[in-house]
Amino acid sequence: MNNVLVTGFEPFGGKAINPSWEAVRPLQGCQIAGANIEVCLLPCVFDTSLEYLYAAIERLKPELVISVGEAGGRSNISVERVAININDARIPDNTGKQPIDIPVIIDSPMAYFSTLPIKKIVNELNHAKIPATVSQTAGTFVCNHVMYGLLHYLNQHFPTVRGGFIHVPYLPEQAKKFLDEPSMAVEMMIAALKIAIEATLRNEKDIAVTGGATN
Repeated sequence: MNNVLVTGFEPFGGKAINPSWEAVRPLQGCQIAGANIEVCLLPCVFDTSLEYLYAAIERLKPELVISVGEAGGRSNISVERVAININDARIPDNTGKQPIDIPVIIDSPMAYFSTLPIKKIVNELNHAKIPATVSQTAGTFVCNHVMYGLLHYLNQHFPTVRGGFIHVPYLPEQAKKFLDEPSMAVEMMIAALKIAIEATLRNEKDIAVTGGATN
């Protein structure tokens, strides 16, 4: 049985939980579309996060890798289109590092596009009544760092393996601490990730979507 690797992040920025890991952790051992799901917790640390990610890829030899991160302030599941080759941290990571205007990987392409069927995923999520959009920016913090590092590594070492990144909103218990911040129940996030995995495994090519399915 083929493996699918799904990663989430540890809490960062003084928070007690990270919704990405809360949504990813229950997927361990699930079987979706004939594939076994393996999960991995990444530190919210520049460079070290990629070491953990690459080690998991080498160990599991997955056919698909989806990394998941928190995007506080967003109201829906955000399927990322592109990662850029820049670290520009607004806050320090969990070891205090705060790179500014530093490449993720020196002498590498300016950007990589997700190899997930991003519009198909969004279309199926919206059909399931889960709010979702295609996002045009993964930011410049550790989430973008991991997305870029993932796609670069796959391009260099596992070119037939598809990969990408999905952002999830705050959990309701997090949003209570912030005025007017949107949130999403963890059960909906878990369902969204399962749909995203199945949509990717069943669709090698993306589809064109018009109307309100993407932003």
